[in-house]
Amino acid sequence: MTMLKQTRNARNLRNNLTDAEKLLWGRLRMRQFHGLKFRRQQPIENYITDFLCYEKRLVIELDGGQHALMAPQDAKRTNFLESKGFLVLRFWNNEVFENIEGVLDRIAETINIGHPHPTLPLQGED
Repeated sequence: MTMLKQTRNARNLRNNLTDAEKLLWGRLRMRQFHGLKFRRQQPIENYITDFLCYEKRLVIELDGGQHALMAPQDAKRTNFLESKGFLVLRFWNNEVFENIEGVLDRIAETINIGHPHPTLPLQGED
């Protein structure tokens, strides 16, 4: 695929986000998530990632029902991205709709951000 065609495809995807992508993008955009810069529908060679944080080398992919039939292609894509030094996290769309906070927690845990304040020990614990 030519670079120009890849750029056009990415632009088209950015203008036509799925509902799950819109919901997650609303929480990732403008450095709202731990000050990290995320890009949406970002090309990496022949693939277009759903969300990408270059700083943490993290790719986030959201999968709808059609991905149940695309497991071999998704595995090939994940292997390629990992070979380029990216960590790939995949979430089902329904996870985003039903538990957006859990999705964000998983992202934070994966890139070792954790919580902004350490948990204090319970009374009687050392």
